[in-house]
Amino acid sequence: MACSHDSCCLTTVSGEDGTAPRWRRALWIALIVNAGFFLTEVVAGVMAGSASLEADALDFFGDAANYAISLIVVGMGLRWRSRAAMLKGATMLAFALWVLGNTTWHVWTGTVPKAATMGVIGVTALLANGGVALMLYRFRTGDANMRSVWICSRNDALGNMAVLLAAAGVFGTRTGWPDVVVAAIMGGLGLHGGWQIVRQARREAGMGPTQLSAAR
Repeated sequence: MACSHDSCCLTTVSGEDGTAPRWRRALWIALIVNAGFFLTEVVAGVMAGSASLEADALDFFGDAANYAISLIVVGMGLRWRSRAAMLKGATMLAFALWVLGNTTWHVWTGTVPKAATMGVIGVTALLANGGVALMLYRFRTGDANMRSVWICSRNDALGNMAVLLAAAGVFGTRTGWPDVVVAAIMGGLGLHGGWQIVRQARREAGMGPTQLSAAR
């Protein structure tokens, strides 16, 4: 039976307090996937000399930490969940700034990454993150804490597709420009997503459950 995003999909699948077993299970799966791919991409990014892979690896690390925070605050009150979301949003902003700084360094040094390595890692990560994003899609209209998890997974999948585009561009042009352009875009996505989370978390920090439902 079809249902609206703001009513039965939210209450029957995730619950207002985020304590449903499916929510916890989804967080654990997302945490394991992100932690594993952080280790994979950080090594591959350094070996390939790819700014976009390094950006994606750092994003995996940040997301793994964010999912761990989400698991800690599951079942806590809205105010605690909004504070956790605020921390996650601030972390995303900090990581995005690092990505932009690292991208600038790659432009300065004129690095030409290994397109083949970028492509293989990008495809593998996209398959994993695509599955995680689909799994978390049903929670995208929850509170700031739930929404931050969905935004993280969405940005991961978009980042993986961008890495593949960068790999194709590097292979076709034999220059590092496609790689640094994609890394800069990923940094921009991180800034945008982090600000979205911080803004909603600040609003929810001063709301009770009744006010939150009315705001939706």
